Amino acid sequence: MAVEVRADGRVVGSSLIGQQGYGLDHFQSRPANGLGENSVDTQYKLILSGATNLSADNEKLVESVRAAKAEVVKENSTADYRVDPADVPADAVTSSGSGLDPDISPRYADLRFHRVAVRNHLSVTHVQRLVDRHTEGRTLGFMGEPRVNVLALNIALRDLVARN
Repeated sequence: MAVEVRADGRVVGSSLIGQQGYGLDHFQSRPANGLGENSVDTQYKLILSGATNLSADNEKLVESVRAAKAEVVKENSTADYRVDPADVPADAVTSSGSGLDPDISPRYADLRFHRVAVRNHLSVTHVQRLVDRHTEGRTLGFMGEPRVNVLALNIALRDLVARN
């Protein structure tokens, strides 16, 4: 498995670490709610890896998830498509255990088809096919869940936009 991801002859990221900071014309990684920011070497703005360790009934976590869900619905609804809040998967509103997960679920990617298509002047069908081609199945056919690597998907999206 390659770790270093290249595009246009240069390193653009890692296949093992979630990439933050994509605009709404791209797919976004899971939220990165790590333990905080690096305060020792402030030359680099790094999020420290780790979970928030908040219990499921912690009001801070509940409110964070509620606000994130509303934001996902708002950001991904278009004039012709409304995201149903009941369709927002957990990985859209919670960080992974490390806070650095590079993958999202196919359900999370599905919520973004319409927005990404509209913002990039592409058909929903083109974007759906792109996500389908970048969806990996369970490891060895039975471990884990299907997943979509956001960095690889966004590189392919950029290439598709450039061709159209």
